[in-house]
Amino acid sequence: MCDFSIRTDLALEAGEKAKEEKRNLRGVNITEEYIEDAGIQMTKVVIESKNGAKELGKPMGTYVTLEAPDLAEPDEGYHREVSRELANQIKQLIPEEKDLSVLVVGLGNREVTPDALGPNVVNNLLITRHMIKEFGKAAYEEEKNHLVSGIVPGVMAQTGMETAEILRGIIKETKPDMVVVIDALAARSTKRLNRTIQITNTGIHPGSGVGNNRNAITQESLGVPVIAVGIPTVVDAATIVKDAMDNTLSSQNVLKNMFVTPKDVDENVKRLSYTISEALNIALS
Repeated sequence: MCDFSIRTDLALEAGEKAKEEKRNLRGVNITEEYIEDAGIQMTKVVIESKNGAKELGKPMGTYVTLEAPDLAEPDEGYHREVSRELANQIKQLIPEEKDLSVLVVGLGNREVTPDALGPNVVNNLLITRHMIKEFGKAAYEEEKNHLVSGIVPGVMAQTGMETAEILRGIIKETKPDMVVVIDALAARSTKRLNRTIQITNTGIHPGSGVGNNRNAITQESLGVPVIAVGIPTVVDAATIVKDAMDNTLSSQNVLKNMFVTPKDVDENVKRLSYTISEALNIALS
């Protein structure tokens, strides 16, 4: 029998897998809360030690997961509830004492529907940096005037450049206080497709969910704090087989490096991009 390693970008799922395998989770703190008004299950995974990072295969830091079963449904009212809760979680990772310059980065290939989440979010974002630079705080009648800029750097196959290289150049010129990156993720469980949002202060490794590792986008690589927001839009094909056949898989590696996405992913990605952009508009206003 072939031993498939099923990839996941979700710290929640990495924790579940570690528990199934009875691994030592010393240095990992997991707390859960059900937000009844919004029907959201929130799980916070805090990796506090090198042992925890090794066991989960994730960098040390905080990972907040919002599981919203109806997120894949076209219910605008529900999506607004999710946006508000997501905004609350993002605010907890943003310093409150001053107006900030925030660069929002939409990772992914806009030509590939499951990977277009990041670019679509930036398209829907309220960009304010140019207005505040031109007209000052009077441009927006808000208590805080965060300078929000956005960029869709594309993928290496389109530009010939690592995303981290592009961002370092932008950061050198525009000097943001922090970066928020949006990316499509890969999940281990089919039930979390388009229904789960992960927020983390550890940054992100573009393409890691589908085994296409690129340079990390982290505070260490960019020199400023990085918050990553993502939604799983694909699952490893081996997950489908495991769910259906209890992991009784043939010895042929026919499913290796193959990923599956729902047939209505175009509608889901468009809808979810509005949910995330609205949350960012609330959090950064």
